Amino acid sequence: MPISPPDQGDIAMTETPNSPPRATKRRRLYVFAPALLLLAAVAAVPFACGDDPGPVATPQPDTGMPTLDADAAIEPPAREAYADIAWLDQPVLGGLAIPDDFEPYDPIRVADRSYGLIENHEAGIPVQCYTATGGESNPCYVCHTESHDNNDMSDAALQLAYAFSENGLTNYWENIFVDRTDEIDAISDEEALAWVNEDNYTDLMRSMALIPEDRYVGYRPDLNFARGFDAQGFANDGSGWRAYRYKPFTGQFWPTNGNTDDVLIRLPEAYRTREGEASQAVYLANLAILEAAVAASEGVADGDVRWRTDPIDEAVVGTDLDGDGELGTATLLRGLPASYVGDAAPHDVRRAIYPEGTEFLHTVRYADPDATGFVSRRMKEVRYMVKFREISDARIRAQYWHEDEERDLGKTPLFGGHPLVGLTNGFGWKLLGWLEDERGRLRVQTHEEGRYCMGCHSNIGVTIDQTFSFARKIPGPEGWAYQDASGIPDVPMEGHDVPEILEYFQRVRGGDELRANDEMLARFWDEDGRLDEARVRSAAPGGAGDITDLILPSRERAIRMIKAYMLLVRDQDFVHGRDVVVSPPQNVHRVIEDESTHLHDHGNFHADGRLRLDWSGTRWAPPAPGS
Repeated sequence: MPISPPDQGDIAMTETPNSPPRATKRRRLYVFAPALLLLAAVAAVPFACGDDPGPVATPQPDTGMPTLDADAAIEPPAREAYADIAWLDQPVLGGLAIPDDFEPYDPIRVADRSYGLIENHEAGIPVQCYTATGGESNPCYVCHTESHDNNDMSDAALQLAYAFSENGLTNYWENIFVDRTDEIDAISDEEALAWVNEDNYTDLMRSMALIPEDRYVGYRPDLNFARGFDAQGFANDGSGWRAYRYKPFTGQFWPTNGNTDDVLIRLPEAYRTREGEASQAVYLANLAILEAAVAASEGVADGDVRWRTDPIDEAVVGTDLDGDGELGTATLLRGLPASYVGDAAPHDVRRAIYPEGTEFLHTVRYADPDATGFVSRRMKEVRYMVKFREISDARIRAQYWHEDEERDLGKTPLFGGHPLVGLTNGFGWKLLGWLEDERGRLRVQTHEEGRYCMGCHSNIGVTIDQTFSFARKIPGPEGWAYQDASGIPDVPMEGHDVPEILEYFQRVRGGDELRANDEMLARFWDEDGRLDEARVRSAAPGGAGDITDLILPSRERAIRMIKAYMLLVRDQDFVHGRDVVVSPPQNVHRVIEDESTHLHDHGNFHADGRLRLDWSGTRWAPPAPGS
């Protein structure tokens, strides 16, 4: 089990320098009674600072980020040190063999000395936001949209302008402009394929286990992927993690653009027990309740929610989940309960909100053409996210209002925490991640590298409680399994008639945000730029194909992208970009000189992006509301 983090009040706050005021984006206006407005402002400010013990100014380094130096590594503990490691008493690590050639390493050394060393104070703005739209290509709609659920960001207007702070007007993601063609060609296919077929995660678990608790108190990876998952998606190692299948978010996380991934969820112990005893039925029920609370359409009343579940023994759970008046075996959630079950019964169910203590584990991997689903053994990144504090609806609204005002004043983002514990946002989430070091071993991200993750998981309009994938899970019991995109049709976004990927192609006019994926352009567009809609529609429900026909790369492209990322790993310059490109893209700004995207001028503004999907027409479609 992960070591409990320290109280957030004990973690120093990072404050970034303010920059001159920028162009104000169009914002949704809120009308508060004067008293409520005062309370909201008072509530928002201290929480944004992680219960601020006093802001600490971020030092400005003279020479960027520290670089990895193998010669400077601390002397690793001897293998015999494992005999006294308490972690090995846990069911996960206890079964890990320690091979004779295992070399412990220090995964936290670089992160430990990185606090406050920040070159790019707008690292949360990804390179995709610097796309040169030409007024005709709009990838922005997938993230920036109108308010929904508890997300009050309403940032669709960001499609119309590069409304960055003064810091953000310069594109810091310089790696994307580097032509590495010759270096890519110098790497053999055999070397690239051997690289991605190596396991770099198990040694991370072993090495993290050796770090004394007085030196590291953050989350330690505790999922043993090697043991696999059962038929219901539960990890076989007894860790409580559960995998789920989901439709990948559009663009960057398609395998054709260099990444594959998986996501797992774990609920706190109280959601897995009844009267202090572990209960599979309680855990199944609570996961089903949470899934319905997050994925059911916002417009459906609680009592009308219908969601298919694993078979659940209602007598064990002590709740009539299917509303038939008996405690039998439920396979349908009829109406959203007011509270969770088991030892979590005192906790109210909230729509589109995860309960405190919810954890996500997300691994980002290479696109390996020889692996099932192109999911490589080697991991590029391990990302961990935990809801360390659940806040009220009023405080959520106040936080959005507060961040909106800070942006309009030209201030750069504030995040609490520390790279060795995780960075925190004002919505109650803490994020921690690992990247590959120069030898391909996973290491904790530096302070600046960690800020890269905070933008998308803090304050954009499309997210549901600052998350992406769970709302896109295949509904019901069939969606509880390790990630596999095969067989998933191109269903539309909720409220849309056009299949999601087809609509993306129509609006973006390419297979990625920068229209740099030449293979996709050649595959789905003719020489005159006309999209082959019939071919793309074949992946929609009722068609002959599925999304893998649209988003998987050729073998040749997959191998070249592996090589391109290998070069990024060797350089260890992730603060200047971690996106995979086989050649420098043309449709991206180095510096923002004209704030207008000109999308409105060309009629390409779309304030309708949604995470939730319309699964009707598939075998996974939830029952009709109120049925």
